[in-house]
Amino acid sequence: MSAVIDTHDHEHDHHHGPAKGFSRWLFTTNHKDIGTMYLIFSFTMFLLGGAMAMVIRSELFQPGLQIVEPEFFNQMTTMHGLIMVFGAVMPAFVGLANWMIPLMIGAPDMALPRMNNWSFWILPAAFAMLVSTLFMSGGAPNFGWTFYAPLSTTYGPPSTTFFIFAVHMMGISSIMGAINVIATILNLRAPGMTFMKMPLFVWTWLITAFLLIAVMPVLAGVVTMMLMDIHFGTSFFNAGGGGDPVLFQHVFWFFGHPEVYIMILPAFGAVSEIIPAFSRKRLFGYASMVYAVGAIALLSFVVWAHHMFTVGMPVAGQLFFMYCTMLIAVPTGVKVFNWVATMFRGALSFEAPMLFAVAFVILFTIGGFSGLMLAIAPADFQYHDTYFVVAHFHYVLVPGAIFGIFASAYYWLPKWTGHMYDETLGKTHFWMSFIGMNLAFFPMHFLGLAGMPRRIPDYALQFADFNMISSIGAFMFGATQLLFVYIVIKCVRGGEKAAAKPWDGAEGLEWTIPSPAPYHTFATPPEVK
Repeated sequence: MSAVIDTHDHEHDHHHGPAKGFSRWLFTTNHKDIGTMYLIFSFTMFLLGGAMAMVIRSELFQPGLQIVEPEFFNQMTTMHGLIMVFGAVMPAFVGLANWMIPLMIGAPDMALPRMNNWSFWILPAAFAMLVSTLFMSGGAPNFGWTFYAPLSTTYGPPSTTFFIFAVHMMGISSIMGAINVIATILNLRAPGMTFMKMPLFVWTWLITAFLLIAVMPVLAGVVTMMLMDIHFGTSFFNAGGGGDPVLFQHVFWFFGHPEVYIMILPAFGAVSEIIPAFSRKRLFGYASMVYAVGAIALLSFVVWAHHMFTVGMPVAGQLFFMYCTMLIAVPTGVKVFNWVATMFRGALSFEAPMLFAVAFVILFTIGGFSGLMLAIAPADFQYHDTYFVVAHFHYVLVPGAIFGIFASAYYWLPKWTGHMYDETLGKTHFWMSFIGMNLAFFPMHFLGLAGMPRRIPDYALQFADFNMISSIGAFMFGATQLLFVYIVIKCVRGGEKAAAKPWDGAEGLEWTIPSPAPYHTFATPPEVK
């Protein structure tokens, strides 16, 4: 069903603007307001998680213990991972979905606007609880973002219980958001917009939403089992009581690997909008892109144990998970090929969104290749738990998720604010982020190959030079993000007026409405030919 019933008349709409003051934000059901709140929240969490990364890199700037105690270092690595994954990247994509999906499919709002409000406001409460664990007796969770049992159960600090409740609340928020995205896309598409006419960003989000609904209950299950082990005398993960710690890893990674794609697929969609716009060509191989995203999502359910080759798996199991993991390279290769083919012989221009999108394609491919190296079971025994793994997933998540978010933000900022951002500052932000990111994470490949273990506050002298370079890069990347804050504030406050369609090659319903997007849009559904 893709019909929208128009119950508003335009005279009435004219007087139906946003409420005044704080109540506008507290009670809003408008998808644009909620999208804005998600984006501001996620960037705040990005700065908080980034500040923790600065503590980690300051400690690792040179060998020896100089700034923080090892216990606090462990808390920082744990909280950095949790905040970046659940607080920064995921809410940023939900914010983009809230802002853009209704505009892209010609819907007046999200299908379940009150639930939308709820799913946002649960998040600040969840993260307030998580961050408050830093001030509790025994400190914050210190067992890594993967919270392996029994480190997190038998040996976890007392604040683990609050961490578990915080994860439950984040999961509820994510599931509610995912239901809303699915209901909106299935029911509120403009007449004539068939599935195979939907923008790629909408497609990738539809698939991501199904992934969220499939795996977030698994995460809720594993933390509930932890809660039972800690407080109710069960022994799911306690070998002393007949349980099995490896069970934890199986359940966690059944959630954890699709979670990686939850953080990447919407970026695939956004980049698939941006590259055609700045190549002034249609996207090459639209249908194959849709099927590739679907294939990646399906395969993500059968590769979880590649994170666990070293636990003592039978050879048949290692082979199965190794080949399944390598299979993901096929649909991913299709996507990279299509992006390159779209750019081939296009009338390219390199504004900030395109720069971030091209960097996304190149650097994500590097992250993908190091992932293939880790997928080879015998090789993984060498790399496991070294800085090579840290380098791999930061190459996937920083250029993959975060560059994808920056590309999207620059691409749609004119639509959101009605002003063009400062292009010179935008490009400066890109180049400093690009150089800082590569300086920070590329040396980690060599550190890992040389055998430096991860999650340690001190290291042997031979790792000193690469660690120093890595820390300098991290400081550069971190400081550059303050420039992004300035660019966005400057853009919101004024600047050159943005046209309804500020980018020549951009296509889609969102560019048919004025910039900034009016508070209510598509009260009358547009016709899609």
